[in-house]
Amino acid sequence: MCRRTSSVHRSPTGPRDTTPFASTSRCRRTLKASGTVRRGRGREVNLRALWRLALPILAGGALLAAACGGGAEDVRETPQPEGPEATATPTQASPTTTPAETATEPPPVENPAPEFPTGLTWFNVSEPLSFARLRGKMVLLDFWTQGCINCQHIIPDLERLEREFPDSLVVIGVHTGKYSEEQEDAAVAEAIARYDRRHPVVNDPDYVVWRQWGVRAWPTVVLIDPRGSVVGGASGELVYERFQPVVQQVYEEFSARGLIDTTPIPLALETTVASTFLSFPSEVLVDEAGGRIFIADAGHHRIVVTDLGGRVITAFGAGEPGFTDGSASEARFRDPQGLELSPDGRTLWVADTRNHAVRAIDLETGETVTIAGTGRRAYELPGGDPLSSDLASPWDIHHHEGALYIANAGTHQIWVLDLANDRVSVFAGTGRENVDDGHRLKVATLAQPSGLAGDATYLYWVDAESSSVRRVPFAGEGEVETLIGTHLFEWGDADGPAGTAQIQHAQGLAIGGGVVYLADTYNHKVRALSLADFSVTTVAGSGERDWNDATGAEAAFEEPNGLSLAGGKLYLADTGNHTLRVIDPATGAVRTLAFTNLAAASPKLPEDGIVRVQLPTQVVAPGVTTLRLTISSPENFHLNAAAPSRLELASSSDLVVQLSETELTWSTDDESFTIPIPIELHEGEAEITGTGVVYFCRTGKEAICLIQQVQLVVPVRVSATATAGEVVVEYLLPDVRTTYGGS
Repeated sequence: MCRRTSSVHRSPTGPRDTTPFASTSRCRRTLKASGTVRRGRGREVNLRALWRLALPILAGGALLAAACGGGAEDVRETPQPEGPEATATPTQASPTTTPAETATEPPPVENPAPEFPTGLTWFNVSEPLSFARLRGKMVLLDFWTQGCINCQHIIPDLERLEREFPDSLVVIGVHTGKYSEEQEDAAVAEAIARYDRRHPVVNDPDYVVWRQWGVRAWPTVVLIDPRGSVVGGASGELVYERFQPVVQQVYEEFSARGLIDTTPIPLALETTVASTFLSFPSEVLVDEAGGRIFIADAGHHRIVVTDLGGRVITAFGAGEPGFTDGSASEARFRDPQGLELSPDGRTLWVADTRNHAVRAIDLETGETVTIAGTGRRAYELPGGDPLSSDLASPWDIHHHEGALYIANAGTHQIWVLDLANDRVSVFAGTGRENVDDGHRLKVATLAQPSGLAGDATYLYWVDAESSSVRRVPFAGEGEVETLIGTHLFEWGDADGPAGTAQIQHAQGLAIGGGVVYLADTYNHKVRALSLADFSVTTVAGSGERDWNDATGAEAAFEEPNGLSLAGGKLYLADTGNHTLRVIDPATGAVRTLAFTNLAAASPKLPEDGIVRVQLPTQVVAPGVTTLRLTISSPENFHLNAAAPSRLELASSSDLVVQLSETELTWSTDDESFTIPIPIELHEGEAEITGTGVVYFCRTGKEAICLIQQVQLVVPVRVSATATAGEVVVEYLLPDVRTTYGGS
C-alpha cells in the first residue's frame, strides 16, 4: 500500500515505453489498436478500421475531453506527442501461455496482456483472476478512481456491454486511486457498494497495473481478446459507442471458430447483510422556519423528510432509480446529490445527478417535475431552453435572486438557470479542468465543482478534483478567486492560513456568521474557513474513517458530504456512515441524529437482500399446541421500537399445520422478542414459512438502524409417536458487515 508522508500528493508517472500503449495527453480522445487478428483461414481483419468507425462519434461539437487527468503532464512534465491512430507497442512483461493446439487455433499471441501482479486486493471474486484463467473470454479493463466524475459517467456503458455479452465478456475494474484516501481497501469497498459494481474489481494502490499498461488518464478502457491479446484501448467517455462495434467484431470472429468460452466466471459479490434506513445520504437541508429536514437519500434514490427531531414524515420518490415525474410515490430519481429550498418554502429543488437534470418538488401537492435537463449527459454548451439542454452530473444547486446556480460537475462549470425567463447558460468555467483564476467565462477553469453556497455578494463552491475552495461575485462578470487549493494533484490535511491550508476532495460547504464550513470528505473532517482573516481550522473529526460521537478531534466521520447550518448547529450528511450528524461549531461537539417513525418512509428493499434460512425439521405430536417464535439481534445490537417489525406466516398444508395467526408485528428495544402463536397439528408433513422485515440498531449508536428481510422455513413432521409438544423457532439475525472485506 502506498504511503506518502509529504503533505503534497502527486500522481505517480508511468514509464514512457515498454508498455502496451504509447503515452497520451491527458484529455485527448485517442484510440489505439494492436493491429490485426486472423479471420477464417489466412484472412485478416484490420481492427484499426473498426476503431475509425468510432471516430466520427467523437468529432462533432464536444464540449471538453471527457477524462480526468492522471500522468506525466499532471505533475507539470511535458507529455509526449501522439497521433490519433498511434499503434500500441508490445509489452515487455512475460507472455502468457498460448491456447491449446486445435484445428482452428489462431496465430500466436503477438501482443499478450501482462498478467496481474500478485499481492493485490480483489473484490467480488473468491480468488484473484489472471488472463491465463480468462482464456476464451473477452476482457474489458476499466481503469477508474472513485472520485472521478467521468469514471462514474461510463458505468452505464459498461453495464450495457455486460448485458449484451453476458457470457463472453468480463469487465474487470482496476481501481487506481488518485487520492491517498481512495487507495485504501475500505474506500474501494465503499465505492463498490455505492456504485453497485457487480463485476471483479482489483485495487491498484501503488499504480503497478497502471504503469504496466502505460495509462495516463481516468477512465481508460482496454479490450483484450479471448487469446489474451491486447486489441486496443481509449481514454474518456462514450465507451459504448467506441467499444461496442469492436467487441461485436471480436465476438463474431472468435465465436465462429468455437473459441469463446461461455462458462460464467464465479463471482462472490460481497454485500452488506442488512439495509440501512438511509443509504449514502449525500445532502441535508434544514428548513428551520418550517421545522423540516430534507435529506438526499442518494443510495435509495429518494428525498426523505423529517422534523427537526428526526421523526420521519414522508419521502419523495419510488425508491428505485429512474427518470419519471409524478406524485411522491411515482416520481423516480437517480442518485440525487443537491437540494435547495425556494424562498417561500413551497418548492424543493433537487440536483438529480445521475439523471443529469434538475427537478422541482411541490411540497404542498408532492408532485415532482423536471425543470432542466433531458436525462442525457451534456457534451455541448447549453442551448438556452433548459428542458432541451443536456446537463452533466449536476452536483448541487443554490438559489440567489431568482436564479438557480448549478454545479455542473461533468463539464467543470457552473451554469445558471434564470427562473423568470426560463433560460439556462454558463455562469463560470471554460470547460477545461484546472484551477485557473480570472474572468469567470473567458479564463477561469474549474475541476468538478460540487457543493455550492452563497452570501449576499459571492457564490462559493468546492472543486472536488482540485481540493479547492473558490468564489466569484454574483454581479457582473467578475473574476473567480481561489481561497484554498493550488493544483489538480496537490492536496493534504493542514490547518492554517488559507493560502497554505490543505483539504482532500471536499464535497460540501455551508456559510454563516462570516465562516465557510467545509465537509472535508476524504480527510473525514469538518473544517471552518474564516472570511475575516482567511484562516482554516478543524471543527471536528479525527481524520480516520470511523464513527464516534464526541468532541473535536475525538469525533469521527466517514466521507462527510452535504452540510446545512441552522439554529447555530451544523447538520452533516455523514455519507459513509449512512446517517446524519449534528455538530456544535462553537465547541466541536458531535452527536448522531436518531430517526423515529421509520415506517412512514421505509426504503424499498433490494430483492436480493432477503436472507433465506432453512431451519432443522421439528418432529412434534398432534394436537392443539404452540408455535413459539423468538427473534434475536446479533451481539452489540438490539431490536428497534422506532419501527414495527413484521412477519407473515404461512403453512404449506392446513391439513397438517393450522395457524391461528398469520400476521405478526412487534416493536421493542430489547435484544430479542418471543411470541407464542396457537396452532393445531395433525399427522403428516408440512412447512411453516415466515417472511418479513426486522428492524434493529447498533447498541450505543442508535442512529445506525438496519433493516433485514428474512424468510424462515421450518419443516414440521407431526407423528403420534413424537414426544415434543411445541414447535420452537429460534432465529439469530446475522452479524452485520458494514464494508466489503476484499479477497
